[in-house]
Amino acid sequence: MRIRATVAAVSGALALSALAVPAAQADGNAVPNLHKPTASDVFGIGANKAPRASARAAEALPVISKVVVNGGKDIVVGTTAAKKFTVSVTASHASGVSDAYVDLWHGTNVDDDIDGLLMPNEDVASCKNASATTATCTLTITAYPGDDLYKNALAGTWHVSAGALAADESAVAYTDFYSTARVQRLSKVTVNAAPEPVKKGKTITVTGKLSRANWEDFAYHGYAGQPVKLQFRKKSSSTYSTVKTIKTSSTGALKTTVKASVDGYWRYSFAGTSTTPTVTAAGDFVDVK
Repeated sequence: MRIRATVAAVSGALALSALAVPAAQADGNAVPNLHKPTASDVFGIGANKAPRASARAAEALPVISKVVVNGGKDIVVGTTAAKKFTVSVTASHASGVSDAYVDLWHGTNVDDDIDGLLMPNEDVASCKNASATTATCTLTITAYPGDDLYKNALAGTWHVSAGALAADESAVAYTDFYSTARVQRLSKVTVNAAPEPVKKGKTITVTGKLSRANWEDFAYHGYAGQPVKLQFRKKSSSTYSTVKTIKTSSTGALKTTVKASVDGYWRYSFAGTSTTPTVTAAGDFVDVK
């Protein structure tokens, strides 16, 4: 009998509050006592369990062929809104596949070095059969800033665990290191080009700021020392071109000057880092007289 409900039901925001120190008590050095579920916790039978003696030889372990997290995109979380995303497992077995599991965890060792854990909202995955032997099973996971993501150091690469259960429950495939996914701090960038209007040949000053979410105080702070492209698009064009690249100040501020030539739009564009997604400001129009 499967006992997954005892673990998987504790998910999302509850994962930390029920299984770890409260986020309010966590500081930069605190490491919560997270319980990383095993195959037995999830499915009620051990990982890589051999088929029953009565099973046919072909009915070995399920084979996981694909795991998709958030549609293959990075998981970007701001300061207040929870981020709900879908995960899926495609697997096959001679008897079919009846359930699957995915979680994301942060750390290096599943036994004693886990400081972040994102678990499914559902107790059992929703599986859609592609054939008698193959199915794609989906689940959802919700990440809460300040709770699941209780410190900024959790931004970056997370491990992805994946499991699949044979339809006849004869065996399960399970690994804590199937792949990786990135969880990032939402970024913002602003731009202001002035004066408006401006005479041709005169100086335009383009200012702005690059900031990103802080999961510890729920505010946006400047992202220091980052290269940001200043780009321009003529009024008659639909394409931006890079004019120069500058770096943000210690407070995330952006400031540079250019010569006015023709009417057009100015914007700042940030390529992103492993912890922070790419972001581009909407163009600011300058009328050149």
